[in-house]
Amino acid sequence: MTQTLLKSFCLDLLLLFRAVYWLGNDTLRVSAALFAENRQRLCKGLKAKDGVVPQSLVLLQGGEQKQRYCTDTDLLFRQESFFHWAFGVTEPDCYGAIDVDSGKSILFVPKLPESYATWMGEIFSKDHFKKKYAIDEVHYTCDVSWLGLNTDSGSICREASFQGISRCVKLTDMELEVLRYTNRISSEAHKMIMKNVKPGKKEYEMESLFQHYCYTKGGMRHTSYTCICGTGHNASILHYGHAGAPNDKTIKGGDMCLFDMGGEYYCYSSDITCSFPANGKFTADQKAIYEAVLKSSRSVMAAIKPGVKWTDMHRLADRVHLEELVKIGILKGSVEDMMKVHMGSVFMPHGLGHLLGIDVHDVGGYPEGTERIDEPGLRSLRMGRPVQERMVLTVEPGIYFINHLLDQALANPAQSCFINNQVLARFRGFGGVRIEDDIAVTATGMELLTCVPRTVEEIEAFMADSAKPFSPVTSNEN
Repeated sequence: MTQTLLKSFCLDLLLLFRAVYWLGNDTLRVSAALFAENRQRLCKGLKAKDGVVPQSLVLLQGGEQKQRYCTDTDLLFRQESFFHWAFGVTEPDCYGAIDVDSGKSILFVPKLPESYATWMGEIFSKDHFKKKYAIDEVHYTCDVSWLGLNTDSGSICREASFQGISRCVKLTDMELEVLRYTNRISSEAHKMIMKNVKPGKKEYEMESLFQHYCYTKGGMRHTSYTCICGTGHNASILHYGHAGAPNDKTIKGGDMCLFDMGGEYYCYSSDITCSFPANGKFTADQKAIYEAVLKSSRSVMAAIKPGVKWTDMHRLADRVHLEELVKIGILKGSVEDMMKVHMGSVFMPHGLGHLLGIDVHDVGGYPEGTERIDEPGLRSLRMGRPVQERMVLTVEPGIYFINHLLDQALANPAQSCFINNQVLARFRGFGGVRIEDDIAVTATGMELLTCVPRTVEEIEAFMADSAKPFSPVTSNEN
C-alpha cells in the first residue's frame, strides 16, 4: 500500500512539473507548480485563521467571455486575477474549488456544444484540462448550481475576495521569476522606443512599437494597462492615453516624453515609466527637473527595507522634490514649512507607488485595520502598510506642471508664499517627468527588476547611438 501511494505521489509530482505555460521561442516557461504552491499558501493561511470552519471550500469564479455591446464580436479575453492566481487557467467561463483541509483542487469547465468544433476548434475532454493544469479533478460547470451571493461585492458569484488576502502579498520564487521576465522584456521594449522616437512621429506609433516588441519578443498579448505616451504638455496628464486622449499628438522637437507602459505575461504585470527628450538631448530645465525626480527615486530605493512605512517613503519623495525645486528656483522658503501645507502634492498629486503582481495595481495595500491617510497626495497612495520582504512594488516619483493645480496653489495664501511665479511661468507647458521602476523587497533592501538607462548621461548616450541597430538579449535560460 505504501509503495502504491508513493508511486501515485511521484506521478502527480511529475505531471505537475510537466504542465507548463509556454508560447515557444524564447518565451518563459511557467510551471503549474506555481499555482499549486499558491493554493497551498491559501489553505495554510485560512487554516491558521480563527473562525474558519473545518471541511471548508474556497470557490472561485473565473472570467467570462464577453462580446462587444450587442454584437457577436468577442472581446479579447483576459482571465480574472484571483482565479488566475489560484489555477493559472487561460480559458473563460470556468470555476474552481479548493478543499481547505486537504488542498484538493477541482476545476469546472463549460460543456461546449457540438457546433463549437466547427467554429472554434477542437472540444477537449475533462482529462485534457486535468493534465494541462495539473488539477486533481475536472467536472463540467453545468453539473453544479452556481447561484449565490458574494458577501464582499454584493454580486452573484463574482468577485473572489476573501479574508486574509493580506497574507498573500509576498510573492514566491516562481512568481518573482515571471515578474523578472515581464520586466526584462518590457525594459527592452522601452529601450527600443528610445531608439525610434523622433519629432514628427505620432505618440501612438510609440505605443504600437511597444506592443509589437512585447508580443513578438515576449509572447505578451496583453499590456498591463492602457499605454501612456504623453509628450510635451500631455506628459502632465497622469492617465493620458484614454479614449478621449488616445496618444494622438504629433511629437515635437524639444518635447519631454513620458512613456508609461508595461507588458503582461500569463497575467503577471510590469509597470515602467521612462522620461526623456524627444530629440535625445536635455535642455537645462529638462535636466534639472529630471535629475530632481531621479534623486527622489534613488533616495527612496536606498531607504527601502522590510519594516519601513510606505507612507514615510512617499513623504521622503515629497521632501526631495521640494528641496530640489528650491534649488531650481521654482520654490522658496523652508521645506519644513512647505511639508506642513502639502506643497509636494502640488507637483506630485499621485502616490509614490503600489503593489505589483497579477494586477498592475495589485491587492493587499490596505489590509484589515490599515486606514488611508486623508491628506493631499497620501490619500492617493495605493498602499498604506509597512514594507515586507518579497513584496513587489513600483517606485514612481514624478514632478508635473499641471495648470489647475498650480493655479489652485497660487490662489491659496498658505502655498503661494512659497512659489516664485516668475520662474514657475517658464515651466508652464513643460509637461512632467516620472521615473518608474519595479522592485522586489529583499531581507536587507531591494532587487531592481527594471533595467533601462536612467541618468541623463546614460539616456543621451543611448539615444545618440540610435543609428546602430538595437539587438537586445532575449534568450530564456529557464
